[in-house]
Amino acid sequence: MKTSLCLLTWIAFSVACIISPASFWAADLEEFAVGRFSAMVPDGNVSGWEPLTFEKIKSHTQYRLIAENQGRTVLRADSHASASGLVRKINLTAGTYPWLTWRWKISNILKKGNVKEKSGDDYAARLYITFAEDPDDLSFFERAKIAAIKLFYGQAPPSAALAYVWGNQSPPGSIHPNPYTNRVQMIVVESGPAHVNQWRSARRNIVEDFRLAFGTDPPPITAIAVMTDTDNTGEKATAWYGDIALTGPH
Repeated sequence: MKTSLCLLTWIAFSVACIISPASFWAADLEEFAVGRFSAMVPDGNVSGWEPLTFEKIKSHTQYRLIAENQGRTVLRADSHASASGLVRKINLTAGTYPWLTWRWKISNILKKGNVKEKSGDDYAARLYITFAEDPDDLSFFERAKIAAIKLFYGQAPPSAALAYVWGNQSPPGSIHPNPYTNRVQMIVVESGPAHVNQWRSARRNIVEDFRLAFGTDPPPITAIAVMTDTDNTGEKATAWYGDIALTGPH
């Protein structure tokens, strides 16, 4: 039986999202540069980021820094029936940096992708943001599910996550529980082929999004990850990620 990428992602973040000090790229405390790819060297190391791979998925998405976008360095992801990501561990209060901004571009949408179906839980581009929610806030059923996953996989998943996705069916702005767990809420930022092969800028208020998705204020942020994955659909996609930043309320 094929293991869901979504479920594996949820589990893998439990290892990747250990709270650790984060270094500030910018001197301005109004901004925390999560991924300043434009300051990195093409084909060099993606400084501050770590691979996010899954034991039962052998084919990995390939990530590398390239000169694109008028010579500016960006992060390119190539996926062919594969799945993996890059994760940046941080420890920040969401209210201090409520705005998440980034730029991205995709080569194509995934025809079989569907935010509402387990078989369609693939995206040409997505950003995850995970939170250190108190397990005591979970229901008995949710705690039992986490305990079962930990028993089977050896690690417990984080309690809550937002995933900003480029979908192909659901309208932008819509929020959907992940097909495998409602502790991961999928927020559609772009949808459909209208802007394929075009750079798009995004700006989301993660505090407001968390309240809409979970009904409470967000706990501390533990990690942000990028992921281009096509293992469930078996399709191909390329994505490009520009700089990613968290900014202050003003």
